[in-house]
Amino acid sequence: MKNPPPFDFQPAAYSGPPLEEVMRMRREFLNPAIFHYYKEPLLIVAGRGQYLFDEKGRRYLDGFGGIVTVSVGHCHPQVVAAANQQNEILQHTTTIYAHPNIALYARDLAARLPGDLRVCYFVNSGSEANDLALLMARAFTGNFDMIALRNAYHGGSPSTMALTSHNTWKFNTPHSFGVHHAVAPDLYRGRWTEPDCGPAYAGEIQNLIQLATSGRVAGFIAESIQGVGGAVVFPDGYLREAYRHVRAAGGLCIADEVQTGFGRTGTHFWGFETQGVVPDIVTMAKGIGNGCPLAAVVTTPQIAACLTERLHFNTFGGNPVSCAQGRAVLEVIEREHLQANSLVVGNRLMDGLRQLQAKHSLIGQVRGRGLMIGCELVTDPEQKTPAKAECLHVFEKCRELGVLLGKGGLHGNTLRIKPPMCLTADDGDFLLSVLDDALGSV
Repeated sequence: MKNPPPFDFQPAAYSGPPLEEVMRMRREFLNPAIFHYYKEPLLIVAGRGQYLFDEKGRRYLDGFGGIVTVSVGHCHPQVVAAANQQNEILQHTTTIYAHPNIALYARDLAARLPGDLRVCYFVNSGSEANDLALLMARAFTGNFDMIALRNAYHGGSPSTMALTSHNTWKFNTPHSFGVHHAVAPDLYRGRWTEPDCGPAYAGEIQNLIQLATSGRVAGFIAESIQGVGGAVVFPDGYLREAYRHVRAAGGLCIADEVQTGFGRTGTHFWGFETQGVVPDIVTMAKGIGNGCPLAAVVTTPQIAACLTERLHFNTFGGNPVSCAQGRAVLEVIEREHLQANSLVVGNRLMDGLRQLQAKHSLIGQVRGRGLMIGCELVTDPEQKTPAKAECLHVFEKCRELGVLLGKGGLHGNTLRIKPPMCLTADDGDFLLSVLDDALGSV
């Protein structure tokens, strides 16, 4: 068995209930819709940095970051200290009272965004953030129709499930009223695969506006890189042309940065910056708080004013503990140069994965930016036949060898590599070595 790089941390001995008892209680008391990864469930009881530990003290390299949520590393000392300090003073108050944390955090977060994007509204999850962005777009424009992309994931609430375009996540209930899904600009599986095909894919949005709507729309929402859909990276120029078509139809442009924000792409702090655009609304969650329930919508003063037409309130949005933790995350990203690290280690991983692609025909495409990487597996490189069973085997084998990954894509055949941004070069080499063995075992 391969050994991960040395790591100077050992968690305290676990004294809680055994795995079998935990699973029994889950089956009895938790909603059966809650699922777990792996044939043999994994009981995770501690984490530090880029590593997780099970109840027996075994260390695993976290290649998925709590579903792209742990940005600066598990239990980062500065982040933990900020939350603990605030917990001891005041755990909760709402925006009906003034508190410095929400104001300071909004100031610091807004300073990270371009243009006139400087008004923050805090919520608790990515679904809530996208739900609020949808409300803003419709209230501000007076239009109803929304455009999203096929293969997109924007949340699981009734309104965001409508924006999502994966049958896996859509219940058989009435939804999607006024939501239209454009062809996804997928350079591997799409209609056009040339590097300069961005405007052609954007033209599909123009067609959709002309053929499926009144010609006026409320907005367009897109992840800057499709996450659940398998780390699908858009061709250059796509968002620029898509935004042009949407704005011509009276709509607002919404960037879903739930997975791509906060430096993960390496070259830029926000994923939309890789496309050279400035959206009208930005939604963010997951890595914003390094694991705490925190999310935000940031927009312009003009658009934000539309919410003053009625009362709009979120009990826990802007909670002082969450804001203290979110502010600490921003400080750690900057002080520890984690955006630059995402670029350097991410490029090293991408180069290594392409070398594995030359060795293992099972790898159909390697794609991504920074530490947001997808590795799509196929049984036939020419036909691009999804290797769903083989992907599951590789996924399980990596766990057995000490690396935890995610998987996604419509067919569940894409390995999602999105670790904490403190991942080191040695960690990356270990991940590649494990993946090499796992692919070779198929």
